[in-house]
Amino acid sequence: MGRLIKNHWARLIILTSAAYQVSAAVCGFFWPKIFWDFLTKTLDPAVRPIPVLQIINLLFGLILLAWEWPLGFLAGSSIHRSLEARLAFLPLTALAAVLMYQSTNAAIYQLIGLGVYFWAYSEGEIVCAKPWTLPQRGRPGKV
Repeated sequence: MGRLIKNHWARLIILTSAAYQVSAAVCGFFWPKIFWDFLTKTLDPAVRPIPVLQIINLLFGLILLAWEWPLGFLAGSSIHRSLEARLAFLPLTALAAVLMYQSTNAAIYQLIGLGVYFWAYSEGEIVCAKPWTLPQRGRPGKV
């Protein structure tokens, strides 16, 4: 059996959470609700009458989809290959997702993906320039 490539696993988790976040943002346009409304009503203006939080979640979800299943102009770029950039951006998307009632599951998935990305980063994994490929190692004994 091979080794677990943690950045590929985290990428799949984040792709799932991004799709969930986009669908939750669309649902939030029709049924706006803050997750923490049972504690306070001060956050209600973020979803009603102007859907600010829904738009932010929609944008974050689309950015994550474009980043993790890289679009042509992102594939191979330094931002696509950077685990550090992902570790800095994912807490912001998770914060936006946890505020809206419909997207709390997406926030949980993003935090799990963030943990797996941190695990990959701490073990020295790299993201290859060509998406969904493995890093090539030199063959020992050949010159």
